[in-house]
Amino acid sequence: MNKIPFVTKEQVAEIAKSYPTPFYLYDEEAIRANARELYEAFSWNPGFKEFFAVKATPNPYLLQILREEGCGVDCSSYTELLLSEAAGFGNGEIMFSSNETPVGEFTKARELGAYINLDDVTHIPFLQKECGIPETVCMRYNPGGIYELENGIMDNPGDAKYGCTEAQMVEGYQKLLALGVKNFGIHSFLVSNTIAEDYYPTLARTLFTLAVRLKEKTGAHIAFINLSGGIGIPYRPEDEKVNIKRVGEAVRKVYEEVLVPAGMGDVALFTELGRYMMGPYGILVTKAIHEKHIYKEYIGVDACAVNLMRPAMYRAYHHITVLGKENAPADCLYDVVGSLCENNDKFAIDRKLPKIEIGDYLVIHDAGAHGYAMGYNYNGKLKCAELLWKPGGKVQMIRRAEQPKDYFATFDFSDMMKPYLS
Repeated sequence: MNKIPFVTKEQVAEIAKSYPTPFYLYDEEAIRANARELYEAFSWNPGFKEFFAVKATPNPYLLQILREEGCGVDCSSYTELLLSEAAGFGNGEIMFSSNETPVGEFTKARELGAYINLDDVTHIPFLQKECGIPETVCMRYNPGGIYELENGIMDNPGDAKYGCTEAQMVEGYQKLLALGVKNFGIHSFLVSNTIAEDYYPTLARTLFTLAVRLKEKTGAHIAFINLSGGIGIPYRPEDEKVNIKRVGEAVRKVYEEVLVPAGMGDVALFTELGRYMMGPYGILVTKAIHEKHIYKEYIGVDACAVNLMRPAMYRAYHHITVLGKENAPADCLYDVVGSLCENNDKFAIDRKLPKIEIGDYLVIHDAGAHGYAMGYNYNGKLKCAELLWKPGGKVQMIRRAEQPKDYFATFDFSDMMKPYLS
């Protein structure tokens, strides 16, 4: 099985004349289509809104595309708030879900009209002292223990640092009610990157039943429930994409079973999808520049873990296509590696691929989320450009490649480094 890139060898060769490899390339048309599909799946809920997880792909041009499709943003830091502000997001379009929040960040979130999602009951007096309590406040829930789905996929919320116990949720709501809060939200993130379609319906039941209990115990008006993220993507060719229409319909059934009979049929649903919204629609394009024949066969490329660290950090699988050889037999066994002084700097290990020659372009798939965002500058390596593949085949640069002066920018006080800052 194979994945088909949205660009050809000839198109990449033309792009590379202006933007040398490596570079990220995002498919605007596919991003928009996916967002519309999500909104259609949850159209039964009038208040539904997707708050894209900025941490997945923090680029203002991509954020603007999602805003045009009706999405908001999920921010977790002051810098992400600034990025979202620059992209045009404002009142009611930002969810601020931080933890161990530094002083000043809640203030900026309130200034932008963001929903504030508190990670702990002790954050209530912290928020009150810093910038006051808004009329709408969300709290993050952690059920503890092991969270298991029907197909056995699970995570361990009890070991996670995030969220409150149910007793703390009750305590927090009561304190917030006394401080004048009128509308409440519930948020939880329990499983990461699953393509199991029962995750959202299972999580929905957990949070919907919690909402009913919180209303009964505190009298609070639950305005929204945030299912957060967790829906994954098919990194491997044999995996299937989550059918978001089926997921939306399954969540609707739980909603009508649990919330509607409790008189809570006005609750809006939010999501905070990052990987699902952007992951499949970004690729890392790199070029084969070396080969090595020792105990294994190696292909060295001009990208490295600085550009995409998921394979090095997690041993994560990313499919690779050798452009122009999509239909050639995959009868060579390679490690595809970068140039870092680290032995884990490998995009693929013992991967069967067509015979690769120096100068071949390789597409590393499904890099559109947690790809560029996780980059770093180890070994003095510089991060690459990000480009947008627009409808009709036009290419727009949405982030230039780093230059040495960027690497040295924090030495702007230093006389010895001034020659390298221009």
